Amino acid sequence: MTTPMTTHERMRCMYNHQEADCVPIIESPWGSTIERWQREGLPTGADWEAFFGLDSLVTIGCDNSPQYPAETLERTEDYTITTTPFGVTMKNWRHMSGVPEFLDFTVVDPDSWARAKPRMTPNRNRINWAHLERNYANWRREGKWISAGFWFGFDVTHSWFVGTDRILIALLEKPEWVKDMIDTMLALDLAMFEQVWEAGYHFDEIRWPDDMGYKQAQFFSPNVYREIVKPAHKKAADWAHAKGIKVALHSCGDINPFLPDILDAGIDMLNPLEVKAGMDPLALKERYGDRLALHGGLNAVLYTEHEALWAEMERLVPQLKVSGGYVLSSDHSVPDSVSLEEFRAFVALARRLGMYD
Repeated sequence: MTTPMTTHERMRCMYNHQEADCVPIIESPWGSTIERWQREGLPTGADWEAFFGLDSLVTIGCDNSPQYPAETLERTEDYTITTTPFGVTMKNWRHMSGVPEFLDFTVVDPDSWARAKPRMTPNRNRINWAHLERNYANWRREGKWISAGFWFGFDVTHSWFVGTDRILIALLEKPEWVKDMIDTMLALDLAMFEQVWEAGYHFDEIRWPDDMGYKQAQFFSPNVYREIVKPAHKKAADWAHAKGIKVALHSCGDINPFLPDILDAGIDMLNPLEVKAGMDPLALKERYGDRLALHGGLNAVLYTEHEALWAEMERLVPQLKVSGGYVLSSDHSVPDSVSLEEFRAFVALARRLGMYD
């Protein structure tokens, strides 16, 4: 019997557009989904990826914030209200799926940015060195795929730092302010992950979230992307490629018009291929599949219509996996409407369809 590949070996094949033993299967459940699975038999504290036999991507983090005080202002049975190192006050529901509600921001204009920027300088406490020392050797021994989690770009600037309306207006009225924030966050990422690399903790890719679209449209024009966001994307990709590692971009929404520029910037893999927004995974495979690895493309809305999801997987996966270049997942997180046994069925089908001869 052939020994199964590790996640590291599978991911390397996908990035190189080569077939493996099976496509990697990597999913992302909400916290409330994990809670449900624990009620249905997932052992508390268990590694849920190992429990289901999924592939494992581990991420090295970096704090590239202004390091404002992070405090809990209110905690109830249903929600918490906290402040973040980016100076944002937000409300998180404790037992329901969903993104936070952003209540207040510290950085709201160029003047408040000028006060925040000097706080964003490299220091060693921005990296959890003890976590790396404790776990890195095991990650390598177990064949995990190691990602450096960068944090910069349009998406994190508007949603986690300044506020959506402000940034959308500033892209046109104060573009140099937006560009300076993006560039400063990236510069701090590069400085800190250079320290991680030099300390011997090598990673296999860099990956960052930069949602630039929504349903059937984009937050800004291709020209704005080229002038303000793309230079930072390219700088990050060039840095990674100089180290011989790969580059993955997570960008929700319909970003079809940006794809030629995203490829030109040096992106090697795109996620999540949000079907309901207008991203057609088979069209992407046909047009870009020899140059761009794809991760996602299964409509998460269908998790509540399981037979429809199974049919969609039967239609898509055999074509998406051809010649490598595909990582299997939905185009969003696994909702808490999915039971433990239903997710087991998803994994079993994904494994069967994702096998190579």
